[in-house]
Amino acid sequence: FELVPADLFAGEHKQLPFLAKNTFGQIPVLEDGDLSLFARLAICAYVTEKFKEAGNDLIRHQSLKEAAEAKMWMEVESQKYHPAISPIIFELFAAPLQGKSPDQGIIDDNMEKLGKVVSVYEDKLSRTKYLAGDFYRLADLFHLSFTYYFMKTPCANLINERPHVKAWWEDISSRPAFQKVASDMNYNFS
Repeated sequence: FELVPADLFAGEHKQLPFLAKNTFGQIPVLEDGDLSLFARLAICAYVTEKFKEAGNDLIRHQSLKEAAEAKMWMEVESQKYHPAISPIIFELFAAPLQGKSPDQGIIDDNMEKLGKVVSVYEDKLSRTKYLAGDFYRLADLFHLSFTYYFMKTPCANLINERPHVKAWWEDISSRPAFQKVASDMNYNFS
């Protein structure tokens, strides 16, 4: 794959030609031949489906039960985890770059929400290595980008204080594929 960064703080994602790829002006976007996808869950599901024959079945299609559990935890990430963590990341990274002070009220409200979700994860991860069982799946992968930035903040103790969540995070974030991508995620936010 070729990673093509968009300068979000310069508003590149809100200008042509990016808007021709995603009319909502958001990242990510995947282009594969004549196919263009712009929703992160759809992108991940597409890549998983396309390469599942290569031994990369991150949903575990061979088992209806395992696939259902993977999809359930993908929904949890999308509906519970992401909506709580993304405003924290925005306040701590993006707001200062826009000349604004982080809104501590937004951070506190979302830390409370995220804490509840992460407590559910702690319970689940006390019984399985990964969210959807003992195999790394798409549900785990979905957590990588925002958690990566979250762990660079003073709020990281929310994860570090939960031993099973911390072990899970250390496992999924140390995978060679993510390490390769993470090397391009080290933006200077100061």
